[in-house]
Amino acid sequence: MSKKRILISGASIAGPTLAYWLTQYGFEVVIVERAPELRLGGQNIDVHGAGRKVVRMMGIEERIREANTGEQGLQFIGQRGEVAASFPKDEALSGTRELEILRGDLVQILYDLTAPSVEYRFADSIQAIDQTSDGVEVAFSSGRTEMFYVVIAADGIGSKTRKLIFGNEAQFKFLGVYMTYLTIARHPSDTKWWRWYTATDSRILMLRPDNHGTTRAMVAFLEDRELYNNRSPADQKAIVKEKLAGAGWEAERISKALDSASDVYLERVGQIHAPNWSKGRVAMVGDAAYCASPLTGKGTTLALVGAYILAGELSRHGRPEDAFTAYEKLLRPFIKNVQKLPPGVPKIVYPSSRLGVSVLNTLAGVVASKPVQAIVGLFSSKGAEAEEKDISLPVY
Repeated sequence: MSKKRILISGASIAGPTLAYWLTQYGFEVVIVERAPELRLGGQNIDVHGAGRKVVRMMGIEERIREANTGEQGLQFIGQRGEVAASFPKDEALSGTRELEILRGDLVQILYDLTAPSVEYRFADSIQAIDQTSDGVEVAFSSGRTEMFYVVIAADGIGSKTRKLIFGNEAQFKFLGVYMTYLTIARHPSDTKWWRWYTATDSRILMLRPDNHGTTRAMVAFLEDRELYNNRSPADQKAIVKEKLAGAGWEAERISKALDSASDVYLERVGQIHAPNWSKGRVAMVGDAAYCASPLTGKGTTLALVGAYILAGELSRHGRPEDAFTAYEKLLRPFIKNVQKLPPGVPKIVYPSSRLGVSVLNTLAGVVASKPVQAIVGLFSSKGAEAEEKDISLPVY
C-alpha cells in the first residue's frame, strides 16, 4: 500500500475540493460516492470571503462567475404582493453575493477539475473501517476491501462514515426550522430578484432565479419538535402542501408544482457539534464535522476552507494524527464563531401574526432606505476585491 493513498467519502463540495489540494501535494486520491452519479440538484449558494480566496487559488473563480445565477439582489414581498424592500447585490446588507451559483453547478465544476487526477467510484460506500498500525482497512458495500493511508468523511450532515468512526459522539442541534427545496417552472412574472415572502403562522416562501430556465423555490416553517424526519417523498409533499395552505402570494403555484416536482427535499435545519473531528487516521471535513446550517450562509465557505486547510496540514506533517490536530486547532475557532447565531434567530424572522409580518416588512423597508444604506455602507466592505477577514488562510 502506498502511504500516500487517501480515501474520501462524499463527492459534493468538500470532498472534491479536498481531493484537488491533496493531488497538488502528491497524494493519490479515491472518492467514493453512494449515489450512482453526481448529485447536481440543490439551491443557490454563494462563494465569498475566505472561500473565494480558495477557489481563486484553484483557478476556478471565473468558471464560477460564468455560471452565475444572474440574481440581482434580495426583495422582501409584502402581504399584498408589493415590493416592501429591495437590497441590490452591490449594496450593503444584500443577501446576494457577487459569486452566486447553484450548488449542482459548483459540484460539476469541481468534478471536471478533479476527474483527470482523482479516481471516482459511484454507487459504492464505506461499510466498515478497521485502523491498523500501517493504515486504514476499508470494506466497501461493493464487496472489495482495501488499505488507505487515511480516510476522510466528507459525506454531509447525515454522514454514515461519521457514525462508523465516532458512533453517537457528534450531536445534531435542531434549530426549530424545516426547509423544503424544489425546482419549479419559470413564470413570466418571475424576476431576477431573490424574492422573500413572509406569511402568517411562521412561514416563509422564497423564489430565486437560476441560469437553467427554471425557478428555485423554498418553503420554510417553524416547528418546535422534530416531527418530520425520515418521511417518504409523498409524505413530504403532503406536509408542505398543508403548510402552504392559506399562505398567500405564490403559495398555490408552489403547491401545484409539488405534484410533479422530482427534486423535493424536506430537511430539518440544524448544526453538527462534534467534540472531535478525527480519530487516529480517520477525520471529517465540511458538514459531516461542523455543519453550521443554511441560516449562517457560510456552508460553502466552511467546506472550501476546511478542505484547503486539511489538505495543507496533511502535506505539512509526517504523521496524520499531527496533521489532524493542527487542522482542528486552526479551524475550530472559526467554526465556533460561525455557528453562533444572533439573538432571536431564527424565530425573529418568522412572525406568527399579521401584525408581526407587517412590522417585519416595514423594518426591512427602513433598513433598505437610501439614508440607512449609506450609513451602513460606511462600515461595510464592498467590491470584487473586498474579502471578509474571518480567517487567515495559511500558505502551504
